[in-house]
Amino acid sequence: MESSAVVVNSTMNRERQLSGVNSYTRELGFNPVEWLIGRIRHSHAVERKQPTIGWLDLCCGTGRCLRQAADVLARDGLDQLVTIVGVDLVDFFDPVPVQHTALQLTCASITSWSPPRRFDLITCVHGLHYIGDKLAVLTRIAGWLVEDGQLSADLDLNSIRLADGRPAGRRLATALRGAGFTIDTRRRRIGRNGPGVVSLPYTYLGADDRAGPNYTGQPAVHSYYTETRRP
Repeated sequence: MESSAVVVNSTMNRERQLSGVNSYTRELGFNPVEWLIGRIRHSHAVERKQPTIGWLDLCCGTGRCLRQAADVLARDGLDQLVTIVGVDLVDFFDPVPVQHTALQLTCASITSWSPPRRFDLITCVHGLHYIGDKLAVLTRIAGWLVEDGQLSADLDLNSIRLADGRPAGRRLATALRGAGFTIDTRRRRIGRNGPGVVSLPYTYLGADDRAGPNYTGQPAVHSYYTETRRP
């Protein structure tokens, strides 16, 4: 799948800003920098195992939003308190000033990449649309959060299908909620608060990069699974 033109040449996140019309703030429903600043204030009152607040953005595109976030934090003298990590399959990142030590951009596949730490905030804006084994990625991400960390990602349940082509639908949503995720079917968003060891009753069969446009109007990937019975 990672050699697919649909996956590699996706433009979904290439120009997305921190705030404004085409922005993370609009897509996620909150401003990540404001969230981080609130987290910094909260961290003064609790004992932390890691010296900095961590934000991980998966499928970050050029990293433009993350660069803008680092600009804001540096301007406010808060950049030494935050670590921002962006990961994307394509090494097409905007230049990062040397002084932005808080920002790290990594070219890697999120299906195999392992983070160097746990994170307070994990985001994935439209990136799951281009992943083959979406459920495996969600299972991995769940273990990357700190104890009260937050996950927010776009997820179109219609793109997760059974072997006969039918969407996995309500049974999948129920399984995800039972595993500790929150599902917003209207906004097509998945979330989570806090880490966990996740096991979902689905076995991955493969993916189709010829599924055509999804609700965003961009070509996406359908993922296929068989539902396994619990003992």
